[in-house]
Amino acid sequence: MPVQVTETIAIPDSELRWRFSRSSGPGGQGVNTTDSRVELVFDIAGTKTLPPALIERALARLGDRVVDGAVVIAASEFRSQLRNREAAMERLAELLRRAIAAPPPTRRATKPSKGAKRRRLEDKRRRSDVKKLRRSTDD
Repeated sequence: MPVQVTETIAIPDSELRWRFSRSSGPGGQGVNTTDSRVELVFDIAGTKTLPPALIERALARLGDRVVDGAVVIAASEFRSQLRNREAAMERLAELLRRAIAAPPPTRRATKPSKGAKRRRLEDKRRRSDVKKLRRSTDD
């Protein structure tokens, strides 16, 4: 089952590697016999699914999460291996969605309006008056 990142981008199963191990989380007696912990490995640098520009953006944004061009997602919060697989796929999709998202538009710097400056100074003056009333008059 492919991982749906966006409406147009889906990562096929052939580009995903799975590893399973015993989880230290919940599971009762079955925790010692079932390989419910899941690690999902996706090679971002070597993928054919994403365009080169998105690969560069993802590698730059993920930084330390990427080891040898691959990102590893671990899931062990559920007792079932199937639910942990689903959780890992959801996490990978969300991670990639954020990593390949277009950068926000640059902010144009603006000056505060005259009214905003006036209100700020009035508030400062009012606050100063309040604090003056709290001072002791023993001097």
